[in-house]
Amino acid sequence: MSRTNLLGLDLKGLEGFFAEIGEKPFRARQLLQWIHQYRVVDFAEMTNLSKVLRQKLIEKAEITPPIIEEEHLSKDGTRKWIIKLSCGNSVETVYIPEGTRGTLCVSSQVGCTLSCTFCSTGQQGFNRNLTASEIIGQLWLANETLGKQPKGNRVVTNVVMMGMGEPLANYKNVISAMNLMRDDLAYGISWRRVTLSTSGMVPMIDKLREDCHVSLAISLHAANNKVRSEIIPLNDKYPIEELLEACKRYVDVKQRRHITIEYVMLAGINDSMQDAKDLIRILKGLPVKINLIPFNPFPNTDYLCSSRNVISRFQKILTDTGLVATTRKTRGDDIVAACGQLAGEVQDKTRRTKRIAEEKTAVF
Repeated sequence: MSRTNLLGLDLKGLEGFFAEIGEKPFRARQLLQWIHQYRVVDFAEMTNLSKVLRQKLIEKAEITPPIIEEEHLSKDGTRKWIIKLSCGNSVETVYIPEGTRGTLCVSSQVGCTLSCTFCSTGQQGFNRNLTASEIIGQLWLANETLGKQPKGNRVVTNVVMMGMGEPLANYKNVISAMNLMRDDLAYGISWRRVTLSTSGMVPMIDKLREDCHVSLAISLHAANNKVRSEIIPLNDKYPIEELLEACKRYVDVKQRRHITIEYVMLAGINDSMQDAKDLIRILKGLPVKINLIPFNPFPNTDYLCSSRNVISRFQKILTDTGLVATTRKTRGDDIVAACGQLAGEVQDKTRRTKRIAEEKTAVF
């Protein structure tokens, strides 16, 4: 009989587990601290549990984090970990230090169910969703590797669900992991510092609004449906107008939910002055900040990054109208860890990689 991996269970999940084995729900609170604050994986070391309970846990459960297969360190301090999974695939996790801030970019899928053309992950195809244990395990490993002490200063202060995959396509497991990120008995990260990035799964944005209070980032990347559908095929299903209406619903004045608009700068594709004006028009009345992202190249891509002057001019047009617009600093590009470059090792079940290769061959 297989044992339950408790690493990915949030408080509600752990309470359910203890109820199933005939134990009191308060044990869940103790386990959360042992697993996530003290990073203890051996039940025998959990000294405030009775010997009988510890033996029961040994028989029925396990705490098994994923394994770091490789670590790459950038000259700018960025770290990329290649996480090996039991199925033979691997995903990538990136840690970005910046002053007193430490941001962890977490993956949610092996590959991606979507096929955004400017993203390396989107070209890898898709194998499966990560489990909640594999998602929160990336944060667990970051703290373990970087040497965080339970009562010390946080090494990881911010988490962004911007790694491999579309988080809202793996909804249940991502929610469980984000609940753990926010739980004071686990990692205690403020909702303002946990950000989920989505390409625009409108129904799931509405569901997220009801289920989990976190910051939201929208991968918009174009100001009209024609261009956006070319680079983000999901736009055919959920066009810009529907997506922005979902954003309006997500913003809650009382709870002050945050929305960031992500906009990758692609030379000659979405970086004209008219594009900037269109962006201003469609975002009117929506309280957002805009994050301009210089395109980071990856193998076999035909896209080029907009020039520094074009990006600066684009940003100025936005800010001159009162919008908050910043340009993301490229980090970790020397270790292929920058935004849009994560690839991992994906045993593609969708045949997408083969299809893309055939299409490129046909062109030539």
